[in-house]
Amino acid sequence: MHTEALVVLGLLLPLIGTTLGASGVFALRRRSSGGEKRMLGFAAGVMLAASVWSLLLPAIEFSEAAGKAAWLSVTAGFLLGAALVPMLRRLFPLENDLLFWSVTLHNIPEGMAVGVALAAARENAAFVPALALAFGIAVQNIPEGGVIALPLALGGMKKRRACAVGILSGIVEPIAAALTLFLASLVRAVLPWVLAMAAGCMYYVSVESLLPAAAEEEGGTAAAVLGFALMMLLDVALG
Repeated sequence: MHTEALVVLGLLLPLIGTTLGASGVFALRRRSSGGEKRMLGFAAGVMLAASVWSLLLPAIEFSEAAGKAAWLSVTAGFLLGAALVPMLRRLFPLENDLLFWSVTLHNIPEGMAVGVALAAARENAAFVPALALAFGIAVQNIPEGGVIALPLALGGMKKRRACAVGILSGIVEPIAAALTLFLASLVRAVLPWVLAMAAGCMYYVSVESLLPAAAEEEGGTAAAVLGFALMMLLDVALG
């Protein structure tokens, strides 16, 4: 396959995963407030696991590879990301809006990581590692797309619109990847900060908003455990 075609494939794979997950709304049969809260619990589990394996651990690895004090930059980035949540809440007071922006923010550094990998692959003519990374993120994005779209549909939003919102959360990923591909040398320096900030944002939202809502419904906590286990499995197996 032509080099540029491989680059395009790597850019689009994560969005394809998000699209598949968001399309899960069309399998819903009826509205259920209990189902919505269990879905929020599942979302919390997915986000907590993603904040560790998809964001914090890669941030530490990038910092150490650059010869920096990983604990300092990652901790500072994490705290800064958590501090962003109250500001987002003032702009987007509804919980589902905040969930959307949290997952979207998390998708940006993932896209940047794919862009860095594709830039290296283009230089070395070795695309297998970069495409494996993009495929792994695509698989991880399947539950994340559902995390956005399903609560919206369960809450009464039309399925097509809920699916579109879920897909929209993933559009930033190929955009961030493409920009990083062309600015790889500049982006690599700030990538640990961006990863850690996204982790802080996701952690704050999960603990403050999603887990308490899930705990109100029987099975909500179990759904959070299931979401965490699933995302951990995907991250470890495909990371």
